[in-house]
Amino acid sequence: MRWFAPLVLMAGLLLAPIPGEAQLSETDSLTVRVDRLFASWARSDGPGAAVVVTEGDRTLHLSGYGAAVLEHRVPIEGRTVFDVASVAKQFTAYLVALMEEEGLLSVDDLLRDHLPEFSEMADDITLRHLLHHTGGLRDWPGALFLSGSLFEDVLTFNQILRMALHQTDLNFAPGTEHDYSNTGYNLLAEVISRRVGQPFPQVAKERIFEPLQMTSTRFLASHGEVVQLRADSYAPVGGGAREYRRVASNLSAWGSSSLLTSAEDMARWMIHLNQPGSSAGERVVERMEERGVLTGGDTIAYGWGQWEGEIHGQRALRHGGSWAGYRSTVVRLPDREVGIAVLGNSAALDPESLAEEIAAIYLEETGSATVARIAPPRLTRVEPAREGGADGPRGADSVGGFEEGGEASEGPWSPTTEELGAYAGEYRSPELYTFYAIHTGDGGLVATHFRLGSQFLRPVAPDRFESVGLGDVTFQRDGEGRVIGFTSTRPRIRDLRFIRVRP
Repeated sequence: MRWFAPLVLMAGLLLAPIPGEAQLSETDSLTVRVDRLFASWARSDGPGAAVVVTEGDRTLHLSGYGAAVLEHRVPIEGRTVFDVASVAKQFTAYLVALMEEEGLLSVDDLLRDHLPEFSEMADDITLRHLLHHTGGLRDWPGALFLSGSLFEDVLTFNQILRMALHQTDLNFAPGTEHDYSNTGYNLLAEVISRRVGQPFPQVAKERIFEPLQMTSTRFLASHGEVVQLRADSYAPVGGGAREYRRVASNLSAWGSSSLLTSAEDMARWMIHLNQPGSSAGERVVERMEERGVLTGGDTIAYGWGQWEGEIHGQRALRHGGSWAGYRSTVVRLPDREVGIAVLGNSAALDPESLAEEIAAIYLEETGSATVARIAPPRLTRVEPAREGGADGPRGADSVGGFEEGGEASEGPWSPTTEELGAYAGEYRSPELYTFYAIHTGDGGLVATHFRLGSQFLRPVAPDRFESVGLGDVTFQRDGEGRVIGFTSTRPRIRDLRFIRVRP
């Protein structure tokens, strides 16, 4: 089915101008102070960020700091393209709201009405649950990690969809809890694609990016696409402040992630959300500001691809994104029609804190609030790669790996070698189609995966162990006391079953 509905929501849109010197003359103080805030990133030998600030239909500040490609010292500009990762979710949510406005679907539709190949496990999941992360679906980055996917592997949309369709259990009953899951937004992208009869990246292009003249923006259809003006992503090496390594990104996760855009284009997007330009557009944006409600009646801070909170006393809608070495955030103060976007290509960048400081500068300059003197920009401590989407306005979307071996540590249970030997064997996950071999070592167990290496399982109690990769591990026994399998519980994945296939 083709989507022939007219572009009713875009009428009257005021596009963000690209600021020149004359346009910036009214906001010199803001510009100078933002430049000062990013001074430590304004180097030709290190990565950095592009920053844009909008108010109403005006662009108050647009600038780049640092290098987009270190090998060639290409400077970051307002038109430089970044992967903004989970910032993508608000665009997917917008398409859902737009389709609902046009009568093409309802957020209360059951997921299986659109994706009938899902098992009965998903009988009670609605599109609303996916929008609010209340469906109980496992998060794909952590699940694919457990299956053996590495940080810089090629990870495709179809691979994610297959993982979701093979899920055998939910983390919780739909609607009863809120637990961030990228998977729900990938499924929303698939629902949109099937309802329209076009690939999701093409739908987003025709219904959002082209009407808003976001010419540098796209959902990455394939990791091999050539994208003009794209910044590479980097992470610091050791403690060297000026030594970086390139972090490859080979992900195409439509719906949840893999959105490429520039600061110039984000200005147009933020202006549109603040000034939709039509009554239909206003209804769509208003819909996107609704928060999720659990079955018990509690309202959560998340809804429609945005977190709601406060910044310096002002209502704020925001979402961060993190994948490979890319770090970004989009923050809006809707009551002031202000938008702030920080798009970066360094794993050491803290875009959320920087955006909050920009908001403080703006509010102080406009006399909207009394704000303390702005502190110098700070670098976040670079930690090992983490899995999962941003579990709040801040977070990471990356997939890591294990470190070899491990060390025994004091615990409440000290099993004998014979007791540990009862757990040794090979275990298979029917859901993930992957194997772990478990053997004894160092007063605990060692679980080895052919791609991820080895990790130590620390004994906690009979049949219970803790680890870095598999998380909380609980072994199961049959009626005769023989070990027959275990479950793994970790952030955003609960009770993932492994069956013992060989002692």
